[in-house]
Formats: sequence, structure tokens, C-alpha cells
Amino acid sequence: MTLTGYLIIAGVLTLSACLQASIGFGMAMLAAPVVAVVDPSLVPGTLIIQAGLLTLFVTVAERRHIDLRGTGWALVGRVPGTVAGALLVAALPPRGLALMLSGVVLLGVVLTCFGWTPRPHRPTLVLAGSASGLLGTATSIGGPPMALVWQGKDAPVLRGTMSGFFLIGSVLSVVTLAPTGAMGPHTLLTSLLLAPAPALGYVLSRYVNRFLDARRLRWAAIGVSTLGAVLLIGAQLA
Repeated sequence: MTLTGYLIIAGVLTLSACLQASIGFGMAMLAAPVVAVVDPSLVPGTLIIQAGLLTLFVTVAERRHIDLRGTGWALVGRVPGTVAGALLVAALPPRGLALMLSGVVLLGVVLTCFGWTPRPHRPTLVLAGSASGLLGTATSIGGPPMALVWQGKDAPVLRGTMSGFFLIGSVLSVVTLAPTGAMGPHTLLTSLLLAPAPALGYVLSRYVNRFLDARRLRWAAIGVSTLGAVLLIGAQLA
């Protein structure tokens, strides 16, 4: 990776980490399309590791607000979904993964814009956890299903609950992806070099939250995510 590529990825990871630490999700939606254009080999492995670091920070900070019961049922679905996602990574070529990633982003954007709000009952949580595990492992974007289910919660509860779920989910994804070769030396070394980015994003979020409301950040993420997904589709089809 060139220095320019590193700076671009580090910059977008910092901004996306700040976003997710503020509203509970959105890191991969914002960062994945850009990272996939700069260095496709970093998707999904490096993004999952970076998201795991960020969720660790947020989980510790918001641990008193975590909905343990809801997280438990969502994790029941996460396990089989994670296995299915790992199989997709092994089966699909990089171009196929890139197009799938873009489709996931656009689907999340459409559902969010239409304001569909499923209730967080036990079956819904298990189903959303399965979808999140599959998409999160295959594309690093596992946020939309859980955000739809939990979006009615207060901000601290949303951030803490989603971060706790994604922290455990990230560990499951890393372990499941390792045998597929998606967690090779390049991925691990790059993850180490990029580790300051999510840490800086988390620190920035503590200040940004004082001046910007979550609604504006959320719509900014939707706009940037849409643009990134469209650019990625264009790059793959060119």
C-alpha cells in the first residue's frame, strides 16, 4: 500500500469510527466502499478488526446501558450467520464481494430512508443477528440489520447494546475467517498500522457529540455511504 493509500484509509476510518461511536453504527457503511477501492484485500478482514477495536472502547464506556437480554438473543442468530458469511468469502471472487458489499450498503440506505422499524422481539432479534453475522463476516457491514431492530432505543442504550453485540460478533468473524485465508499477514500488519485510526475516531466522538446531533450525523453517513457504494459499483463494472 502506498503512503497516499494509507492516509486515505486512515482518514476514512477515523471519520467513520467517530460516526459509529456517536450513533452506534455506520463505520463499515462509510468506510468499506472507500477501502475496497483503495485496497480490496483489506475487505473484510482489516475492517472487522478495526471495528472490533472501536466497539471495545464504546462497550467499556457504555457498559451500564447494554441490553443484555436483547444482545443474547441476537448472538444466537449471529453464530450460524457468521459461518455462512465465511463460506461466502471463500466462494466469491473479490469482484463479487465488492458488488455484494455495495448492494448491502444501498439496501441499508433504502431501508433507513423509508423508516422501517421492526420491533425487537425474540424472533426478530435472532433473524437480525443471523443477517448481521452473514453480512458482517462477508462484507464487514453488519450494522444495518441490528440498527433497524434497535433504532428505537435511547442513544446510550443503542451505542452500548450495538457495540457489545458487534464486539463479540467481530471476534467470531475473525475466528471464522482465519481458515479461509482472509486474515493473512498483510491483513494483520495493516490492521496494526491502522489501529490509531479507530482510537482517534473514538476520542473525536466525545467532542463531536457536544456540538452535532446524531440525526445530522446519521444522514451525513447515509449520503456518503450512498456515494461510496455507487463509486465502487462503477469501478467494478468499468
